[in-house]
Amino acid sequence: MTELLGTLIELLKKDERFMSSDGEMLKNVVYEAAYKNDTKLLKILYDNDSMRHKFFTKIEDEIEVFNTIEFGWVISNKQFLPDSYTRFVNKIGLTDNNGNFISKKDDVVLAFPHKDCILEGGQTKEDQKKDEIFYNEVLAPDEINTLLAPKVFTNAVRYSKGKKEKVVSIEDKDNIMIKGNNLLVLHSLVKRYKGKVKCIYIDPPYNPTSKANTFQYNNNFNRSTWLTFMKNRLEISKKLLQPTGVLIVAIDKNEQPRLQILIEEIFSDYDVDCITIVHNPRGTIGTNFSYTHEFAIFVTPKKIKTIQDCILDETEVDWSPLRNWGGESLRTDAKNCFYPIIIKNEKIVGYGDPIFDLNIHPEQTEQKGDEYYVYPIDTKGVERKWRYARQTVESITKDLRVKKTKTGFDIELGKRYEMQKTVWVDPKYDASTNGTQLLKRINPDSTFSYPKSLYTVIDCIDAVVRNDPLALVLDFFAGSGTTGHAVTEINDRDNGHRKFILVEQMEYIKTETAPRVQGILKDDESFIYCELSEINQHFVDEVQSSIDDSRLDELYCEITNSPFISTKIKPKDVQSDINDFSALSTENKKRILMKLLDLNMLYVNKSDIDDETYRISEEDKVFNRSFYGDN
Repeated sequence: MTELLGTLIELLKKDERFMSSDGEMLKNVVYEAAYKNDTKLLKILYDNDSMRHKFFTKIEDEIEVFNTIEFGWVISNKQFLPDSYTRFVNKIGLTDNNGNFISKKDDVVLAFPHKDCILEGGQTKEDQKKDEIFYNEVLAPDEINTLLAPKVFTNAVRYSKGKKEKVVSIEDKDNIMIKGNNLLVLHSLVKRYKGKVKCIYIDPPYNPTSKANTFQYNNNFNRSTWLTFMKNRLEISKKLLQPTGVLIVAIDKNEQPRLQILIEEIFSDYDVDCITIVHNPRGTIGTNFSYTHEFAIFVTPKKIKTIQDCILDETEVDWSPLRNWGGESLRTDAKNCFYPIIIKNEKIVGYGDPIFDLNIHPEQTEQKGDEYYVYPIDTKGVERKWRYARQTVESITKDLRVKKTKTGFDIELGKRYEMQKTVWVDPKYDASTNGTQLLKRINPDSTFSYPKSLYTVIDCIDAVVRNDPLALVLDFFAGSGTTGHAVTEINDRDNGHRKFILVEQMEYIKTETAPRVQGILKDDESFIYCELSEINQHFVDEVQSSIDDSRLDELYCEITNSPFISTKIKPKDVQSDINDFSALSTENKKRILMKLLDLNMLYVNKSDIDDETYRISEEDKVFNRSFYGDN
């Protein structure tokens, strides 16, 4: 952006109308000239390649249109003149797309600072005190393209039951676990998995105004930073969903209202439903209320039945006879409804063909070996009929049960399913019992304080993938690995082959997430673990974890001599300042080191895979060709 604005100022100097006597740009004069389509201004801009590319749109051969609004926004940007305002005031407000107050219209749009921006590459749970850098999509396309370009994968290993082994290829049937910044991983997944994901389940960092805040961005606009953080990820994840795919987002009360508006804007062609789940029946003490619930936002395609009905406990089902005893219920009323239901060990094992010959009169129950053939004949011997024809009854077998009587058997029909309710209350959703305590049983050294109940995640995902045994499930906030555990449990229940992709940036993916999921694998199950190939990310990790001042001094030298220092810094200006750096406190040293790093160069871009600077191994090159389909 600095280069763009510098070029623009130099061009405007060609017209004395736009510059003051002391060499300052007259912003208002330029602004007015642009909106009047001043021909001299337009020619100055059009004759420069970068300005023409930025502010003119070709609509036909030899016809290009000047984007007045975009040009006006650029010269009004805060980074252009120190005393100008940003596009939005620094608070969250509700406006429409034209900036009008919502009182004037029925449409609602969530507006917040940096809404049209991408967060700089350093979106980690760091504790350094720094302002986040936001790249505007209009002003900084080159930086954004570099940041979001597909990355190189490295250290690929297959985890199976009790063992690990290196791999150099990947197949569609493979489960995957990826370590790296989830925004960058999502962009790297698009080529292979665009339009293939059936269910995205995420439990993003909550953003409460308390010490429990897991979104550790130190920014003056914590809420708007969180919304930008979520917006960036939701927009790209939408591209991964199938046309019938569903997004599920777990969230608590602190950001649910704003998040739901954001989702409704991004997924405007979807239905958005908010489910309440009682996950803490003991309650969390607040100022006026004790909170027992959180939310799951379900985002489903409009006018398509994508959510499977809830399976009822047998005690909740209303049962009624399958025999039709009412009026017009005789055998002669529907000949194809008179056939035997075959029972073995008090379970339905099949159906016989309809008996159309009215001269054949079977008994109500006929035993043939260890099987019983049951006909719709009442206690008085009257030949009746079943409620459903032979060609239909097989499709409702799951809704039937056998009831033993004094004279034989009754077949009863009960609807075992009902539409999902918007409030889920069940002891199995208790995050303490089936989240924290369950995880402690798996890993006594687990550091996770508030993992989801395994059964909350199972029921959420199952509502989407129950009838799709090959479904692909994505979780790009993998945490302790509950989603991978849930997918495996669902597969165990019906012998399905659903797959998962789990993404997590933090180091605990190696010590907690991967071991947890490996520990519940069956003999024929596995997953591939891999990482984004790091450039500056290893510096970030070491700076954050270091408690040794002397090591921070060494890192200062390594970073200032690195080819990946921030483009905002001139190496010669900092390389000679080691004594000044050594005099800083540990905390301030960490802050300085983070500022030195180019956080757009955390990981190696796939386009640079053959650049010897990055020393990508031949094994990794083979794996990446397999992943991206470049073979």
